Amino acid sequence: MGKSERINDMMIYLNSKNYFNLKDIMERYDISKSTALRDIKSLEEIGMPIFSEAGRNGRYGILRNRLLSPIVFTIDEMYALYFAMITLKGYESTPFHLSVSTLKNKFETCISNEHISTIRKMEQILSFEVLKHHNSSPLLRDILKMAVEQAVCKITYNKKGTATQFFVQFFNVSASYGQWYVTAFNFDTNKVQVFRCDKIITLDESTVYSSKPIKELTNLSANAFRHKGATDFEVGILSKGVDLFYKEHYPSMQLHIEGQQYIIRGFYNKGEENFIANYFLNYTDNIISIKPQKLKKLLQDKICILESHYKNL
Repeated sequence: MGKSERINDMMIYLNSKNYFNLKDIMERYDISKSTALRDIKSLEEIGMPIFSEAGRNGRYGILRNRLLSPIVFTIDEMYALYFAMITLKGYESTPFHLSVSTLKNKFETCISNEHISTIRKMEQILSFEVLKHHNSSPLLRDILKMAVEQAVCKITYNKKGTATQFFVQFFNVSASYGQWYVTAFNFDTNKVQVFRCDKIITLDESTVYSSKPIKELTNLSANAFRHKGATDFEVGILSKGVDLFYKEHYPSMQLHIEGQQYIIRGFYNKGEENFIANYFLNYTDNIISIKPQKLKKLLQDKICILESHYKNL
């Protein structure tokens, strides 16, 4: 192992430690005392906040407010990280309270002018399909923190203009179609429920209920959205409709490929008739079969309403 490789590995190894002894380094990397001392000096020079404690059992410590240790990336890895970072520009809120422009500036101080020039050119050429998030979710970071800590929360939620309180445990945060959503277990109803993050007004940790393991909540959510009396459907589509499915679909539906046939199978609950009709209208003439008949009737009725609307314009 060369020195640069050893230093990089040493940074990762020491980052999780508060204290270490010189002997730890010597034994781990099979190096002499003088080489270990030089390596520690190299770590200090690149910014790792190491301090020494004198005495018979002297040791080294690492300050608690340290930065994450730097890691050596290849050029391609650096480009991938950079462009993953700039996709954050599409979000009004992120769980990290970061300024993308500040993050970009900091990133660019770590790379050469030549690579900065290449990145700027690539930014002009490459475009990413990121749906703009217009709604701010000021509690997003707290929501993520509570989910990671598996904490029970008391939230105030803006439901159709009315502030309603729930006791919940968050376990899945997602971004979809311009909104941040969080899936949670609602202790008041003993059911899994999805909340829009921008509509959560207040959030406080609560001890009223005991938290549940994330795995248990994930298993609960698998069939949580199917209600009693749900309607199953099968919609056959042309191959051109497959792209439409992958661009937008929901957990209640799956695409099945059977030979040369493409079939969307799923269900919709009572009260979701308008939603399912609007969804399948997007497929226009890419639909070749519909089951059950009442779903076909829903689409026909929706088309008649739209036709009447446009005639009266």
